[in-house]
Amino acid sequence: MRKTAFAYWDNRIAPVMEHTVLNPQKGRLKTINVEFTDENSTWFENCWESGDIEMITDYNNGELQIKEYGWTYPVRIHDTSRAAIGYKQKQAKKLLRQTLRE
Repeated sequence: MRKTAFAYWDNRIAPVMEHTVLNPQKGRLKTINVEFTDENSTWFENCWESGDIEMITDYNNGELQIKEYGWTYPVRIHDTSRAAIGYKQKQAKKLLRQTLRE
């Protein structure tokens, strides 16, 4: 996989980069280093409107990052994984909505 310094590459997030995410547990944005690979990320191609889940990524041993389609910040969710939601877009959206309501 090619590495790049650009935020978007082939309409997906670059493989390794410093990334700003929303941490809802602390209620603020945080900059983290995330490595995006085929092994730790699932991209969903059927995204047409804001709010559709574009990508889910496992990172930092037990944390999940959910990225919606559009210009929103990805959301960092502690103590879960892609496997816990069955690698499914619909379950990721449900988890994201639940997390943001808390």
